[in-house]
Amino acid sequence: MPYFDTASAAPLHPVARQALLAALDEGWADPARLYREGRRARLLLDAARETAAEAVGCRPDELVFTSSGTTAVHAGIAGALSGRRRVGRHLALSAVEHSSVLHSAAAHEAAGGSFTEVPVERSGAVDPAAYAGALRADTALACLQSANHEVGTEQPVAEVSALCAEAGVPLLVDAAQSLGWGPVAGRWSLLTASAHKWGGPAGVGLLAVRKGVRFAPQGPAGERESGRAPGFENLPAIVAAAASLRAVRDEAAAEAVRLRALVGRIRSVVAERVGDVEVVGDPERRLPHLVTFSCLYVDGETLLHELDRHGFSVSSGSSCTSSTLEPSHVLKAMGVLSEGNVRVSLPMGTAEADVDRFLDVLPGVVAEVRERLGAPVSAPPSPAPVASLVVDALGRRCPIPVIELAKVIGEVPVGATVTVLADDEAARLDIPAWCEMREQEYVGEEPADRGSAYVVRRLS
Repeated sequence: MPYFDTASAAPLHPVARQALLAALDEGWADPARLYREGRRARLLLDAARETAAEAVGCRPDELVFTSSGTTAVHAGIAGALSGRRRVGRHLALSAVEHSSVLHSAAAHEAAGGSFTEVPVERSGAVDPAAYAGALRADTALACLQSANHEVGTEQPVAEVSALCAEAGVPLLVDAAQSLGWGPVAGRWSLLTASAHKWGGPAGVGLLAVRKGVRFAPQGPAGERESGRAPGFENLPAIVAAAASLRAVRDEAAAEAVRLRALVGRIRSVVAERVGDVEVVGDPERRLPHLVTFSCLYVDGETLLHELDRHGFSVSSGSSCTSSTLEPSHVLKAMGVLSEGNVRVSLPMGTAEADVDRFLDVLPGVVAEVRERLGAPVSAPPSPAPVASLVVDALGRRCPIPVIELAKVIGEVPVGATVTVLADDEAARLDIPAWCEMREQEYVGEEPADRGSAYVVRRLS
């Protein structure tokens, strides 16, 4: 069964498995102790730190191991903000950061701080000039991911880090999605990553803090990992994480070329074989293994279940797969279609035949889901155009409001409007996205007794 969700968690690399088993026998003792078993454990920990630091591009004494990538993000942001509290309490971040960054920003605001979200372009990337504009005299820290976890777009870290350095603001880079493919360029100050993203075991994160960066660890003090990651080190997992990071880096150059070609094939073939689809993210400046597309008139959760039934494990940023039934904040910030969203992220070693079979299966699966939802197959006739129409989609979840809009747009004359009443948060994003895809005019949103009224003018 092809597993196409390595952006969530990569399969355990064979080198990680071997290192983990060996370290279970050799690295069980306390590395802080001076007896033989402790010294042996300390040698393993030091070697793992040197290996990881070399991959990150920092000094070994600048890097600590945490219990997860999320923990690394929380500790990094909290420590940097506290260390620079005399400068101010303002935090800058992009609108498409991982939820761990957004949660840290919300907690900072709740504690009396403030933050600014820098908007992104439709490709998902920030404009460096716009990011520089968010930096203030009281900005204590800036955050920017190296590459987006949902759409694969690489961020201009080198450019932004130079602007941050010029402003005297440290930059924290969340490199969870990209570190397995190569080091992060630029003059970053702090960096975080997560081992299970590159084929290491879960439960190991990295936090690198450059020398000279003011940093004050938060919470009760600990004696281990420079006081920045309390608790006993999970040494076997750390050893496996470092070993697998070196291994995937050795394979990265060749695999990046091969997987980039496969992803390029997915991007082009999906657009050719599946009608009413939007492939999102930057087509060039992107991770080599990840592609995301959104299909009109499709329930994302149903689509994922159907692909799973056909043997494909993929993910989604669609509102329909969220426990809150709200659109992905990444897709929302980009202003792209959120319904029927599919993220394909290929693990190293993915067979070309598996990708071809996925491309053969996908069009039929999308067609079945659309038929089940009653989506329009072609432009509906307009026998007796009316001046305007109101579509009541209250209480109905995405993609139904968009489907109902598509069904009736042909019933009004060119220049007339269709008003969609909807109380699903996803409609605020998906109706404007549908208008752009179908070359209709999105007039805007108006208040309604319940939900909102979305006005669309027919142009063709």
